[in-house]
Amino acid sequence: MTSASMTSSDESALPTSSDARPEKRVLHLRVNGSDHVVAARPYALLLDVLREDLALVGTKRGCDMGTCGCCNVLIDGKSVMSCLVLAHEASGKNIETIEGLAFEGAELHPLSAAWAECGGSQCGFCTPGFIVTCHELLAEEQAPSRQRIAEAISGNVCRCTGYKKILDAVEVAAARMRAAPRHETDARSAAL
Repeated sequence: MTSASMTSSDESALPTSSDARPEKRVLHLRVNGSDHVVAARPYALLLDVLREDLALVGTKRGCDMGTCGCCNVLIDGKSVMSCLVLAHEASGKNIETIEGLAFEGAELHPLSAAWAECGGSQCGFCTPGFIVTCHELLAEEQAPSRQRIAEAISGNVCRCTGYKKILDAVEVAAARMRAAPRHETDARSAAL
């Protein structure tokens, strides 16, 4: 039906500006160990709330379809694509972004340091998603095989590196984390 052929009764069925957008809801989010209260529409994506409302822009928008892994964050220790999670679904859960995972105190986390040393990133756009995914892996397995690392990052896409240096970085980080004094490893795992 074209707009020229619409009748007045058809026009009354069109949404008005006042009912086109649902009201915002108050959300309580725990992100990187801090509590935040934000107002978001029911369909707001966690990715958008993190980037726009909380200014945590390390989490990247890639494909918006859950195929590239650029937007990965940890929710209760599990890596998820924040472009596929509604913000209200994360309410009451522990959310960790790259900003909360990159450092260990004043020092780079061993994974972030190994990434830089091994050349795990070129343009860097996909790096936050990879590091988040690898945090989950190393929290679960202290000595993953190269094959296991490749499996763990299979949901992340990099258009620059060819993945070899990414695999190298995870192996180096895993070795360093195993060699760290036990109390540091426990504190690191508890933070994840």
